[in-house]
Amino acid sequence: MLKVDHLIKRYRKVTAVNDLSFQLDCGTVTVLLGPNGAGKSTLIKSIIGFLRYDGEITIDNILNKTTEARKRVGYIPEMPALYPNLTVGEHMEFIARAYRMKDYKDRAQMLLDTFELSDKKAKFGDELSKGMQQKLNLCLGLLPDPEVILMDEPMIGLDPHAIRALKTMIESMRAAGKTVLVSTHIIDSVDMLWDRALIMQNGHLDANVTRQELESQGKTLEELFFELTENSKDRTPASNQEDMA
Repeated sequence: MLKVDHLIKRYRKVTAVNDLSFQLDCGTVTVLLGPNGAGKSTLIKSIIGFLRYDGEITIDNILNKTTEARKRVGYIPEMPALYPNLTVGEHMEFIARAYRMKDYKDRAQMLLDTFELSDKKAKFGDELSKGMQQKLNLCLGLLPDPEVILMDEPMIGLDPHAIRALKTMIESMRAAGKTVLVSTHIIDSVDMLWDRALIMQNGHLDANVTRQELESQGKTLEELFFELTENSKDRTPASNQEDMA
């Protein structure tokens, strides 16, 4: 379970995230939507513990910046951050050692097989194509089998086979009781996966809605997204509101 309580993140005079509160339960997939500059990446980096912020974030009721909480969280960044001098296999071993995983080889092999990287185990990070780097990025984030997994634009650069494999894994994680948060610009890519949707704009949370709630309104996620973002074009950004106060 992931809980965000009155999260505020400022960069000097700019308020990137303005008083966000929400809770994501176990066994659910949540999609995080918003235009560029909405604050989605700042939110994810705050949850991971990369940034300082005001407010409170807990993972299974444990403060997110503690060692115990960090063991329960997996993160797949938008841009792969690979080591050029490590092979694919060495990358997997590095993550396993960082998480102090003892029996990881079977899971590592399963992930490499799933994303068609088994024959690339001896390749160095900088020898991989962009698509293969993203596949390895997914394998590294999923290897520790975290309770909470955060994905930032995970499908960009993937071929159709890898996208299908990732969707299948997301469904499996939901069935296993994991908490999954997927940030994306491509609504269609997650349309059949999500249980809850968060829509951000100008650092605010404009919508926190379940699939059932949206269906009862007779709307699609795409319709809600454009309704909110188009209607709020005249809205004063959070940073400007702070400057005017």
